[in-house]
Amino acid sequence: MPTPITMPKFGQMTEESTIVEWRKKEGDKVAKGDVLFTVETDKSVMDVEAFTEGILLKIVVPAGVAVPVQTVVGYIGQPGEPVPVTEVPKFGKPVPSVASTVSPPVVPTTARAVPQPAPVAAEVQPLQPVTVPHAPVAAPVFRISPRAEALARECAIDPTKITGTGPNGRILERDVRAYLDARGYHNLRITPAALELARKQKVDVLEVRGTGAGGRITVADIQRALAERPKPMSKMRQVIAQRLTQSFTTQPHFYVTVSVDMTELIAFREGLKAAGAPFTVTDFIAQAVVLTLQEFPVVNSSTDGKNVRWHSHVNLGIAVSVEGGLVVPVIHMAEELTFLDLCMRAKQLVEKARAGKLTPEEMSGGTFTITNMGMLNVESFHPIINTGEGAILAVASTLKQPAVRNDQIVIRSLMKMTLAADHRLIDGALAANFINAIKAKLEDIELWKRLTSW
Repeated sequence: MPTPITMPKFGQMTEESTIVEWRKKEGDKVAKGDVLFTVETDKSVMDVEAFTEGILLKIVVPAGVAVPVQTVVGYIGQPGEPVPVTEVPKFGKPVPSVASTVSPPVVPTTARAVPQPAPVAAEVQPLQPVTVPHAPVAAPVFRISPRAEALARECAIDPTKITGTGPNGRILERDVRAYLDARGYHNLRITPAALELARKQKVDVLEVRGTGAGGRITVADIQRALAERPKPMSKMRQVIAQRLTQSFTTQPHFYVTVSVDMTELIAFREGLKAAGAPFTVTDFIAQAVVLTLQEFPVVNSSTDGKNVRWHSHVNLGIAVSVEGGLVVPVIHMAEELTFLDLCMRAKQLVEKARAGKLTPEEMSGGTFTITNMGMLNVESFHPIINTGEGAILAVASTLKQPAVRNDQIVIRSLMKMTLAADHRLIDGALAANFINAIKAKLEDIELWKRLTSW
């Protein structure tokens, strides 16, 4: 009997995933451990391996389709084995059983469409305090004759904008011709190549502004119209939008900014680098944050507005920019790592993030996050707290600026840090003390000499 291949559940919050690419095709031999397909989860693309061997008998869910976890996406078995009939869930939703739902009849969109009777409204008893729900209003059916549809396609226009004069609002050929005359279609100037491309891509040429000689519509104009079409956000961007919107609308953010004198630390790091040490500026900031979070455990906690959850470990998230979005790998129990171990673990996670190889466990459980735009030449920025955390630290670029030292104006390397804090949990004085404690550690070279062995 064939073995079903199901969509794995990659994390507690994952409800559905999208197959990006099948690495095997129907009829291919499959061994244990072979990559069957790749999946786009909330924040990464992951390989799905085979747990059995045989032949890939059937691909049920093609690439590009989102389905709920545990959905059967294919079958592995031996040649000749019968494959169960499995219906693909539409639009990432489970297909209801016949017993639970009766599907409405399918109405064709051509002239042969049969008008559907209007829904009968439920009888409402007068003077009754009970509200009777209205029957659902059916969406209007688009009706167009074959000749009218062919003419609209030939002229590369959108027929849905035309008012039909046929039975039940059906669009007839005369309606299309009247619409073309009213819109001045016959005065339109368009290159043959542009018209052909518009037909193929279903671009309405009446909505395209020509930039050629005398307002002529060119291929470039059609391509520009195609580029401006709305496109669905990637799964990653949808999740980012959902979670950050949730955070910003449910957690009252406030911000505290300080300027850190990084002059001595940068010189110290250059000496370490010359000796072969792997430490980056981000590593020093991460270590300072870990040490300070242990001094200010409230900042390492979170709240839902009613209860406070204290975290016994510092699970430090470091935001990493990747193609198409942002991921936050988490260094779990960072307070138990040496400075060197923290540095190496951060480097490992960043490399996995950029390669799209992070596991769900490596992106969950964070208690505090650092987001660093120091390499992007920005003076400061205001971050959004990750949902489930109480604060986030934004690190800007280190810039040479005039500063006052001993009543003298000197050039120093200054870096601004901004703490975004959840005001339900953290007050202004606590936030100020916390970020100034990080600042003090970064400016304390003796501390770094003790923490490094280079």
